[in-house]
Amino acid sequence: MGFFQKMKNKMGIGGVKVQLSIPEQAPKADGSVEGKVILTSKSDQEIKKIEIKMVEEYTTGRGDDKETKELTMGEININEAMAIKEGETKEIPFSLPYTILKSNNDELKEKGGALGAIGKVGSFAKNEKSKYFIEADVDVVSAAIDPSDREEIKLV
Repeated sequence: MGFFQKMKNKMGIGGVKVQLSIPEQAPKADGSVEGKVILTSKSDQEIKKIEIKMVEEYTTGRGDDKETKELTMGEININEAMAIKEGETKEIPFSLPYTILKSNNDELKEKGGALGAIGKVGSFAKNEKSKYFIEADVDVVSAAIDPSDREEIKLV
């Protein structure tokens, strides 16, 4: 392998590309989501592992007081070393279990009645918003910057 090929591999140029194939939405009650990680490569590469996780991007506040936290809801690791050849496409199916994390206002909203109204007002006052994402990180042996993909999913 030439010097330039090694440099391209380190930078992730012409190496493994990652694409997530997930549904647009999933029921909150299910507690797991099915999908596939699709890998393609422009050169022969070795993969050490694949890490897949669901994260919640939880935002509160407005303007200068806006605060965002990323919370991990579920995670799986595929610790299977594999090789991918030039021009080859691999599809790795997965089932990702997750746990819904609820704020105090969310718990009050679920109770309904007067407490539910208090929860709704509290949530509105804090401007609570959540977005959910599934992320796939692929650990490639020769790459210094590992390829990844991140897709939004709606929980209904």
